[in-house]
Amino acid sequence: MSELTASPYFGVALSVIAFGAGARLQKKLKTPVCNPLIFAIVVIVGILLVFKIPYESYYEGGQVIDMFLAPATACLAVAIYSKVKILKDYWLPVLVGCTAGSAASMASVYGMCRMFGLDRGLTVSLLPKSVTTPIAVSVAEPNGGIVPVTVVAVIFTGILGSIFAPLLIRLLRVKDPVAAGLAIGASSHAVGTSKAVELGETEGAMSGLAIGICGIITVIFSLIIF
Repeated sequence: MSELTASPYFGVALSVIAFGAGARLQKKLKTPVCNPLIFAIVVIVGILLVFKIPYESYYEGGQVIDMFLAPATACLAVAIYSKVKILKDYWLPVLVGCTAGSAASMASVYGMCRMFGLDRGLTVSLLPKSVTTPIAVSVAEPNGGIVPVTVVAVIFTGILGSIFAPLLIRLLRVKDPVAAGLAIGASSHAVGTSKAVELGETEGAMSGLAIGICGIITVIFSLIIF
């Protein structure tokens, strides 16, 4: 058993199977609450705890998947390029909207951290929660943040975005696909963008664009703050 779990293939296979099962379950139940990422996390953590498998053994394969995170995010540029005309027509609203989204995210996190008396380390860890993981880690780690806390906050934010984005868009009657896509990408990065792609090609492209712009703006804001 230990030889099996020590293999990098174990972590890769477990992750793929758990996520695939979650995707099939979501498709069958047709509810955003049954998110494949949440399902995979619960299943993987449960298996590791029940069979007492060290996290380090799982991460031997998990880091292989982690290696593709940044390239997968960069691939969103393909969708953005297909909508480059829209970007040229709406460049000012896009820039202002992303700046406002990043500022609102960081300000709300900072305010709540002060309200609940969290220390500087946790505050720094939570501030970049709305940008993609590689950027969030690069912002938190050099400034004394706790990387695992940052990663969990980013994942949780993305999951919430993917679950509630379609509901909020209908509730707030957002008809413009550009506005809908930018809002999703600015608040819930790549995980939310996966849901934006399901809503439409324009929503997916604009959400992918917001990931990059909000990432840059968050880095600039962090330099000013710290």
